Amino acid sequence: MSLHAFIFDLDGTLADSLTEIGTAMNTALSKHGLPAHPIDAYRLMVGEGADVLAQRALPAGATLTAAQLTVDYRAAYAAQGHAASTVYPGVRELLAELVRRGCRLAVLSNKRDDFTQHLVKAKLADVPFVDVRGEREGVPRKPDPTAAYELALLLGVSPSRVVFVGDTAIDMGTAKAAGMRAVGVAWGFRGRDELLSAGAEVVLDRPADLLTWLDRQ
Repeated sequence: MSLHAFIFDLDGTLADSLTEIGTAMNTALSKHGLPAHPIDAYRLMVGEGADVLAQRALPAGATLTAAQLTVDYRAAYAAQGHAASTVYPGVRELLAELVRRGCRLAVLSNKRDDFTQHLVKAKLADVPFVDVRGEREGVPRKPDPTAAYELALLLGVSPSRVVFVGDTAIDMGTAKAAGMRAVGVAWGFRGRDELLSAGAEVVLDRPADLLTWLDRQ
């Protein structure tokens, strides 16, 4: 099967943004005198949107609501910029090669849409993505397949010919729900076991491995 359309998750797949996410949430927690979490602890909290992140970050017994913490987190996130985030080694080369091969690329994140746009523009402005989408009002978040279906239409192929690449069970669940090829990446926020358990067809150890896998299809 010829595969020329790819949807990539953003955080933990294209960009290592864990420090900026964790720092912003810790800033929001500290504003209310609540304890911060180690940055690495956020690996198991992220992936399902800011409101779920806030719920997981709140300590037991806190009187602060997750909704208020979400507001403060987003304010802190917007204020700090993207200096702490980096593109994973090998990702730029992978995307450039896919473009050279004539592939069509898109990004789908559960990060709020404006934050998703800003991060991509800050770190991957040179990549000609067909579209970049984050969490938008009225559109269910991943793993609901609605946004993935919308991107498949823009990419110009049936869902079965789209490769969905991500680092969490949420991403693999999205791919499976949409009838897309589910490809996991082991360099992200979770790991191989979670991805395989969630139905990943293959789990890549480094970005160049996607090209090797693609050549075998």
